[in-house]
Amino acid sequence: MRPLFLISILSLMLFSCTTTSKNEKIKTSEWLLGEWVNQSKEGIVSENWSQPNDSTLVAESFFIKEKDTLHFENIVLKEKEGELVYETTIKGQNNDKPIVFPLLSETENELVFENLQNDYPQKISYQRKSKSAITISISGKQFKKIISEQFKMTKIK
Repeated sequence: MRPLFLISILSLMLFSCTTTSKNEKIKTSEWLLGEWVNQSKEGIVSENWSQPNDSTLVAESFFIKEKDTLHFENIVLKEKEGELVYETTIKGQNNDKPIVFPLLSETENELVFENLQNDYPQKISYQRKSKSAITISISGKQFKKIISEQFKMTKIK
């Protein structure tokens, strides 16, 4: 009876170790959750992140000038086979199919995604400055020029 008990305990420990490491990358990205806004004279940029399941974060991103929505996209950040992937779908672009940006690098406070095949941007990064502030950067080559844009976002929810 004693060997069976020991095997049961070891199996339970092994199972619990493997389940705790599942979706660790998405867990380290949960600082994105909430509603983030950048308000400037050009308009309002907003990203609202939620978590529908343990391996996915989703967001809606808007750029609004006065009463017009000039840009809208759906974003999915998902962990697939231990890797983070950023997918963005912009209505009217890429035949309404997602554009995939694999994770290039990550730290505790920064996620960097890159797709060199995309026309613009080729790189997207999220940098956590504090619990209530992030900076979103997009960059790449457009019309043979290197372009970089930054959006300093404040958490409102």
